[in-house]
Amino acid sequence: MNSCGVSLTTAVLAFGDEAKKMAAGKASGDSQEESFTLTLEERQALGGMDSRLFGFVRLHEDGARSKTLLGKAIRCYESLILKAEGKVDSNLFCQLGHFNLLLEDYSKALSAYQRYYSLQDDYWKNAAFLYGLGLVYFYYNAFHWAIKAFQDVLYIDPSFCRAKEIHLRLGLMFKVNTDYRSSLKHFQLALIDCNPCTLSSAEIQFHIAHLHETQRKYHSAKEAYEQLLQTENLPAQVKATVLQQLGWMHHNMDLVGDKATKESYAIQYLQKSLEADPNSGQSWYFLGRCYSSIGKVQDAFISYRQSIDKSEASADTWCSIGVLYQQQNQPMDALQAYICAVQLDHGHAAAWMDLGTLYESCNQPQDAIKCYLNATRSKHCSNTSTLAARIKFLQNVSDNWNSGQSVSHHPELQQLYSLCLTPQKLQGLHKSQSSCLSGTTEEQLLFSTGCAQYHQATSTGFKKQNEHLTLCSNSGPQKVADSHLPSHIATSNGQQGIIFTKESKPSKHRSLVPETSRHTGDTSNGSADVNGLSNHVHHTIADVVSGPNHGVSPNLLISDNPQLSALLIGKASDSMGTGTCDKVNNIRPTVHTKTDNSVVSLPSSAISTATSSPKSTEQTSTNSVTSLNSSHSGLHTVNGEGLENSQSSTKIDLPLVSHRSACQIIPSMSVSICPSSAEVLKACRNLGKNGLFNSCISLDKCPPPRPPTSPYPPLPKDKLNPPTPSIYLENKRDAFFPPLHQFCTNPKNPVTVIRGLAGALKLDLGLFSTKTLVEANNEHMVEVRTQLLQPSDENWDPTGTKKIWRCESNRSHTTIAKYAQYQASSFQESLREENEKRTQHKDHSDNESTTSENSGRRKKGPFKTIKFGTNIDLSDNKKWKLQLHELTKLPAFVRVVSAGNLLSHVGHTILGMNTVQLYMKVPGSRTPGHQENNNFCSVNINIGPGDCEWFVVPEDYWGVLNDFCEKNNLNFLMSSWWPNLEDLYEANVPVYRFIQRPGDLVWINAGTVHWVQAVGWCNNIAWNVGPLTACQYKLAVERYEWNKFQSVKSLVPMVHLSWNMARNIKVSDPKLFEMIKYCLLKILKQCQTLREALIAAGKDVIWHGRTNDEPAHYCSICEVEVFNLLFVTIESNTQKTYIVHCQDCARKTSRSLENFVVLEQYKMEDLIQVYDQFKLGSDRYALSLSSSS
Repeated sequence: MNSCGVSLTTAVLAFGDEAKKMAAGKASGDSQEESFTLTLEERQALGGMDSRLFGFVRLHEDGARSKTLLGKAIRCYESLILKAEGKVDSNLFCQLGHFNLLLEDYSKALSAYQRYYSLQDDYWKNAAFLYGLGLVYFYYNAFHWAIKAFQDVLYIDPSFCRAKEIHLRLGLMFKVNTDYRSSLKHFQLALIDCNPCTLSSAEIQFHIAHLHETQRKYHSAKEAYEQLLQTENLPAQVKATVLQQLGWMHHNMDLVGDKATKESYAIQYLQKSLEADPNSGQSWYFLGRCYSSIGKVQDAFISYRQSIDKSEASADTWCSIGVLYQQQNQPMDALQAYICAVQLDHGHAAAWMDLGTLYESCNQPQDAIKCYLNATRSKHCSNTSTLAARIKFLQNVSDNWNSGQSVSHHPELQQLYSLCLTPQKLQGLHKSQSSCLSGTTEEQLLFSTGCAQYHQATSTGFKKQNEHLTLCSNSGPQKVADSHLPSHIATSNGQQGIIFTKESKPSKHRSLVPETSRHTGDTSNGSADVNGLSNHVHHTIADVVSGPNHGVSPNLLISDNPQLSALLIGKASDSMGTGTCDKVNNIRPTVHTKTDNSVVSLPSSAISTATSSPKSTEQTSTNSVTSLNSSHSGLHTVNGEGLENSQSSTKIDLPLVSHRSACQIIPSMSVSICPSSAEVLKACRNLGKNGLFNSCISLDKCPPPRPPTSPYPPLPKDKLNPPTPSIYLENKRDAFFPPLHQFCTNPKNPVTVIRGLAGALKLDLGLFSTKTLVEANNEHMVEVRTQLLQPSDENWDPTGTKKIWRCESNRSHTTIAKYAQYQASSFQESLREENEKRTQHKDHSDNESTTSENSGRRKKGPFKTIKFGTNIDLSDNKKWKLQLHELTKLPAFVRVVSAGNLLSHVGHTILGMNTVQLYMKVPGSRTPGHQENNNFCSVNINIGPGDCEWFVVPEDYWGVLNDFCEKNNLNFLMSSWWPNLEDLYEANVPVYRFIQRPGDLVWINAGTVHWVQAVGWCNNIAWNVGPLTACQYKLAVERYEWNKFQSVKSLVPMVHLSWNMARNIKVSDPKLFEMIKYCLLKILKQCQTLREALIAAGKDVIWHGRTNDEPAHYCSICEVEVFNLLFVTIESNTQKTYIVHCQDCARKTSRSLENFVVLEQYKMEDLIQVYDQFKLGSDRYALSLSSSS
């Protein structure tokens, strides 16, 4: 097993050397010292143990020898560290972290990893360390930091042997974070990997199917589930779970026919699921719900009975039982069932509402009010306003309640808690003696013994429930029965908690889906969290065990949703010892007062955005994040600094990290670019022949990329609304004046508005008007985004109650003709509304107050729906000849095609970048916040007749916006978001805000963040350009690497572009020349080394060549750019379809590449010639190039 960074063997041998040195000064007969000595055999055995064995090594299979050895090694290392007086090899701490991780002592593992991080400057080169750190963060549900650590591993070593485990965990975490696109990508990457994994392929396929279900793509989910059922030798547990999900989807969704048909299908699927796994309490519960919905009360009771017998406590089950009793007019039994539900989960909003309705129906308004208040306090209650109105109504009428009415004297709420539900009375509910009972009397015998008899058996660990119904009915039991029982699948935005299991012995209570159903309730933030995530992913699903203390602190996670608990529920193992649950509950944020340390409130890591160094973090521990308890550390002082022990401390400081090493994607010239190609190839041949290697294009590994921190010092508040740089053109000469080009490309100007451009150049903008577009190509396709009409400086959730960053829209397609009709009808409708407003204003003298009142209403919604026609491709010169020819009147630096435009040297079309795109808008149409692809500049011309409003943030601040996106569960690169201006103001982010009028050209400089909203009805045209500057190239390459880090495809193939630039352009800027030359050097080295490694491994490299205008190639799996050497499957090569893989994905699919052929597109001699001939040019040539047309 190859190690990344310092190998374990090296570290263990280093420990042996350290021990020998220390032993030289000690008495040879000290028996205590002998107990802390490792033999050579033990050191060799430890040399192969690190984080990569986590989940695979079974410490008990060899008679616990491995576990004993790890424990002994930890004691030896700790003893050595204590006696070393600060002179300790940092690798010993890394080893301590690995050993404690394998023993599942996560708090001590984290402490050791933190110490290694603080001592090792190039920690990021050690993939095993980063992987172990990610596993620890994952265990504590610190997903933000776990994701960063895992992404670091994949970036520095794409061929990491546990990449499959990483992709699996990333898929699960992104799924919980509602980043479904990223989740699907990582699940697919895990699925194609042939390396060993703690989950089977069938289980990963289940996750993919469930991801579709979570996104409410029910037909896709149904298809995926049914396809999974066709798998040969499908494990019984997976089969049972798939059938369970299919049954529940049919119950809740309109997948087939009428209600009777879909309930019939649902029951059939659930019965088949129970045949595969008769002990699934969840399937029994779902079956009970299905029977209840069709009025089969007896069958429903029996199913609920089975559910309680087969699984652990479920608030949902008891709530459903209460509904069933209420339907049968058995209020006392319903009362006990509801109380049982809220005792299991005090935040069960649906049960509180049902209980309140029951009290209300029995003329006990005060108790009903208490129940409704409890429901409103639940974080899962989304109809708080409705309940508040009901509470207010009851409070008003309770004093005048009809005393003449017949009152049912049910126990008061407080009395039920004090008498019925005391812990002493929580007795186990005995299983029924009879297998089938009928009639109301028998049903009462099953359940009316009271919920108090149920709890003791499950008091050692019951699952908390969430995401319950939030619809309250005040019209009686019958309506309530239906109101709180919607689909467990249709949770808020499909939010499903995913919980990893630990290795454990088989249990009859395994399940791949939640042991209890979810009553639905939409949450505005669209987030979901996980309860009790552990790190082991078992091939089968472990016991469902979680107690009141088993999970994370509410301060850490937004909600404690253990959805899909059976698939991956965390369970403390015996090897963890005591105090595990308490450790988890001690994760909590603290307030940081240090002014130069902008740390977020959750466990920081080696990938935080803090600005202080780890060493300063150690010295200012009061400002660090209060974190995870260690029951016994045994490490007192390290390098003269205190390391917490169990007697003196209750916390471990998580590392606070930032740009300790600035990301040098284009590093300084510590590596010379002067050598000739012959010297480069000679150096490549001198490299050790270790077979195939990873595809890192760096000569020396560079740290993983990081977003920039906010510029320091922060701008004063009066500088946060700067004036927008604007140029007013009067004639054609002004447009072609060279300083205009220089002004626009100056990095100090994030945006430039060129006013009056169309008039100065006499551009015929009418060619892009809706009327002309319809006449030219009325059937041309238009992508449509359906959005909510909102004020430009605000973004509200659909209910209009909360300002949010998420800016969702639905995608569809139409034609130019149809959208033109919509655009026109929208204008006519607006005229009618304006006339109506004028009429109303004549009848009101206080127009100002009316306007203010209307403005206030707008914030509360519901918002009007609008359609935005976007991404209309105008690249076809035959269809749009007149339009494209008109744009040749523009100055060279803003043209679609010019010699000084980097995108003109790509050699193929990149739609929307080196081609024109059209946008057709109605008022309120939004282009959400973004940077341009690969940070290229962009040109946007407003055709009119209406205006557009722009918001612009300088490139320096994109890291701040990235942080805001992460805090709001959004992906900066892929999600749709609209910044909250108040948040930006508080964060001292400057925002340029201006109006673009018809004929105005907006130049967005490299890396500038911007978002746009149409003020009126208008069309816009836009494209990207790449000025021939060092700043543009640097930002493009940095985004290229950041995209790779984030597993996002770069639309601009920077490697391919760099070689074309070397062929086509004479560069006179020394900085730009050095960066391009360095890129060529890296790629030349990579191509030569990989080619020789393939030949040495006996793999033929087949000449393939390139055709004219052939696009650059990307891996069909991970979407990274593949240059020169293409790994193509034998089948696709035979069929001439050429499905390209990168080297890493090819090796994951087929370790020895037996299913692949390697195609070569460039002769090494040609690349060598290009490299040698690329030399620094003269200023005179560059000047003529930039001014040429």
